[in-house]
Amino acid sequence: MIGHTTQVNSVAFSPDGETIVSGSHDHTVRLWDAKTGLPKGKPLTGHTDVVMSVAFSRDGKTIVSGSFDKTVRLWDVKTGKAKGKPLIGHTARVMSVAFSPDGQTIVSASEDKTVRLWNAKTGRPQGNPLIGHTKRVNSVAFSPDGQTIVSASEDKTIRLWNAKTRRPQGNSLILPNMFQVNSVAFSPDGKIIVSGSSDGSVQLWDAQTRVPKGKPLTEHTPIISVAFSPDGKRIVSGSYDKTVRLWDASVESLEIACKHLQHHSILATPTTDLAKKVQAICHCTDFSN
Repeated sequence: MIGHTTQVNSVAFSPDGETIVSGSHDHTVRLWDAKTGLPKGKPLTGHTDVVMSVAFSRDGKTIVSGSFDKTVRLWDVKTGKAKGKPLIGHTARVMSVAFSPDGQTIVSASEDKTVRLWNAKTGRPQGNPLIGHTKRVNSVAFSPDGQTIVSASEDKTIRLWNAKTRRPQGNSLILPNMFQVNSVAFSPDGKIIVSGSSDGSVQLWDAQTRVPKGKPLTEHTPIISVAFSPDGKRIVSGSYDKTVRLWDASVESLEIACKHLQHHSILATPTTDLAKKVQAICHCTDFSN
C-alpha cells in the first residue's frame, strides 16, 4: 500500500477488518481498503507534524490520531473529515492514543510526562492529567472492561490507573535493571499485561498483583510494539532488529522465530486475526528523535 511519503508509525484495522488506518511522518492519516490495498478517499490532513499513533473506535465509525504537534484529533471514517476541533491540552508531543472499549473516552500519552483522558463526543478533557511518570509516556491502553488504563514510560516504569477516578492503582510495575518501556497491552481477559522494552525484552505481568510472570523473553534488540492475539494465547512483538516474533503466552517461551522481515509485503494479505496483529506492528519508528 503505497501513498505515504515517509515512514509509517502506526497502523490499525477497523473492527470489521475491511479498512486499515495508517499514520505517518508525512503528517497525514490515510485509509486503505484491506482487500484491495487501495486508498479509500483522500489523506486526512490537519496535523502539522508527525502522526505517531492511530486507532479505531469500537464501532469503526471514528478514528483518533495523536501527533507531535501536541494535539489529538478525531476523524469521521465515512466522510474522511475532522470531527470537531483538535483536542488540546498536552504541552509536548503525543506518543500514543486509544479508545475505551465503549468508545466514550479517549486516552492519550505524551512526552510531557502525562496521560490524559478526553470525552470522545465533546472533545473536552475529563478531569486533570494523570501525573506520576517522570519522563515521556510512550504507550497507553485500556483494559478490556474499560476500568483500568496502563501506561508505559521512558522512566522505566509501567503504571496502572483507575479510569473512573483517574487515580493510580497501586505501585508501579518495575523490575531491577529495567529499561525504558516502549509498548504495553492487556490480554483479552484483562488478567495479564505484556510490555516491550528498549533492552529487547518482552515481559508478562499479573494485572491484579502487579507481579512479573516468569522471566523476560529475550530474543530482540529494542522492542517497538507488543500485542496479544485475540484468544490471548500468543504474544507478538516487533523490534528495531527488523523481526516480528511470536511467543506462547502460556509457557512464556519462544514459539516461532519469524524470518527477518526486510519487506512488509510478506504480511501484505493477512488471513487470520493473528496475522493481522502481526502485520499491524511491522511499521517501526525511532523513539530517540
